[in-house]
Amino acid sequence: MTSLQEATTSGTDLWSQDGQTDPSSAPGAASGTTGSSVESRGTTTVPARVVARIAEQAASEVPHIGSSAGGVLGVGARRDFDTRPSVHCDLYGRTAVLRLDVGVAFPAPLHDVLAQLRSHVERTVSTLTGLEVGRMDVEISWLNPETTRRALR
Repeated sequence: MTSLQEATTSGTDLWSQDGQTDPSSAPGAASGTTGSSVESRGTTTVPARVVARIAEQAASEVPHIGSSAGGVLGVGARRDFDTRPSVHCDLYGRTAVLRLDVGVAFPAPLHDVLAQLRSHVERTVSTLTGLEVGRMDVEISWLNPETTRRALR
């Protein structure tokens, strides 16, 4: 049996190889008695592209919001409610500035749909990254009618 299998079957963990029983007793590990704080352990950096991806996913979760999919330089693009809208993010310290390009199903109350979009994206980005959303510009690049035009009589 390998040492990993022995450790898991005997009920001990891999830290016991060094005579330690848990990770918090390892040298350099933070504990309440050493006085080290979270801030002294280092920094966490979230790149702007990651924040943009999180915002894209959050925007795609809002009803009546779609995106343009496919195409090159706007030629051949199609309206799609199954893909994520495009988002560009700039970071200024702990503040994110977002620019969203979305499509909206029509007829829909645009004010209500956009308020829901802004709220959901801001809450999701703040929760997952710890950043504050300082500004969010939303461009509606297309409207998609839910019903086709009625035939003339």
